[in-house]
Amino acid sequence: MAASRFHTRARRTLLLTALLLALPAVGVADVRSAADDSRTHEPNTLVPKGVMRYAPSVFPDRIVATPAQDAATGFGVSWRTSTAVEAPVLEIVVAGDSPDMGTRRRIAARAAALDGENGAAHFHRADIDGLQPDTLYAWRVQGGGTWSPWMQTRTAAAPDAPLTLLYFGDTQNKNASLSTRVLREAHRHAPDAKLALFAGDLVSGGDGEDDNEWGEWFDAIGPLATMVVNAPAPGNHEYWEEFEDTPQERRVLGGHWSRTFALPANGAPGAEATSYWFDYQGVRVVVLDGTSALDLGTAEAQAVWLDQTLSANPHPWSIALIHQPMYSPRQDRDNVALRDHVLPVLERRRVDLVLQGHDHVYGRRTGEDSERATPQYLVSVVGAKQYRLSDGARRDMEPTAEDTQLFQVIRIDGDTLHYESRTATGRLYDAFEIRGATPQTRTLHEITEGRIAPRDCNRDATLKGRTDRCWE
Repeated sequence: MAASRFHTRARRTLLLTALLLALPAVGVADVRSAADDSRTHEPNTLVPKGVMRYAPSVFPDRIVATPAQDAATGFGVSWRTSTAVEAPVLEIVVAGDSPDMGTRRRIAARAAALDGENGAAHFHRADIDGLQPDTLYAWRVQGGGTWSPWMQTRTAAAPDAPLTLLYFGDTQNKNASLSTRVLREAHRHAPDAKLALFAGDLVSGGDGEDDNEWGEWFDAIGPLATMVVNAPAPGNHEYWEEFEDTPQERRVLGGHWSRTFALPANGAPGAEATSYWFDYQGVRVVVLDGTSALDLGTAEAQAVWLDQTLSANPHPWSIALIHQPMYSPRQDRDNVALRDHVLPVLERRRVDLVLQGHDHVYGRRTGEDSERATPQYLVSVVGAKQYRLSDGARRDMEPTAEDTQLFQVIRIDGDTLHYESRTATGRLYDAFEIRGATPQTRTLHEITEGRIAPRDCNRDATLKGRTDRCWE
């Protein structure tokens, strides 16, 4: 029997070899040509047309934890199911080492319906309060006769405890294909991160694929959705154009935003659903809606709200998160309403970091007074769409980058804020420290050791022939 099996395998090997020799030869040039063709025609999502990859069901999905106003005592959770699920609950308990989860607290969720390309869905929101600071909690959410896995999220610690957080620029395009690796590399570099800030344009929107894009965004962030609390700013691509190409054209917030995230309800007048603030471990984080400010006339109201929120900050550090930059590093962009109304507040209140996206390049500059350490204005990008730098950005910002996917790790410990920007492969691109107990005494310290050389776009045009971008 053993000999028979040996001869059978030998015959199969000879047959396979003969078939391979009969095939036409494929050279290196042919392989390169095939790769180039694949790259040229790669769609925005990995979902083939007609495939319902992200249809809602009785199983909970798109589960994400978001900060409460006081992140030491609570957080929010949202998730999605089919419309067959109307009143699910969230169960939560202090995490332990036994598989016996013990007595759980139950929190009723409220639902909001949304009819998308993948079918009608219910998005559920549960707000959890009354928790203990610096405590690891296990929790799960209910579907229709189903449960999610148990997740674990730690509440914020005391204001003077060290904090690690992540900052991401636009993900937006080809999220599953090309943003995934950046987000996972960020988690590998900062496994102790407790908070993630997203500077808007999480998805691109339009083209009848909104729901697929949101599904891929959740695939891309993976475990970060529940291992940390996530604070997103809305971008212009979270809006859509109503009455497009008519005199009545206007921006309208997309249906996914307010359903996808359980955010604090403390926003600015006129931008209540898209601006908010929260306190996290010695930092006041204020999230603004640049699109509403620029296109819907709320810049002045948001500036007043921002000033009031920062004036009441009891913590030593402050961070502002907004999609559109105060100083745009992309050519032919100048966000005038933000510079007129919001920028003076950021300068007067000496915000430490202003984290931004929108322009799909990297750039950093100090504020209006170059002798002061703060604010530091940052623009970064995670995703595949890559623009080109303006001449002004090359003159006024340092460092800058084109054609580079990036993530940022921020560590705050006592009187020191340590900032790193790293590429998709984890290489150090930018780094600095802000040191000092108060905004008035803070100093900026550049860290140049270990940085790679500045990166610029080496293409004359994109694969589609656009000269104003480096990559699409």
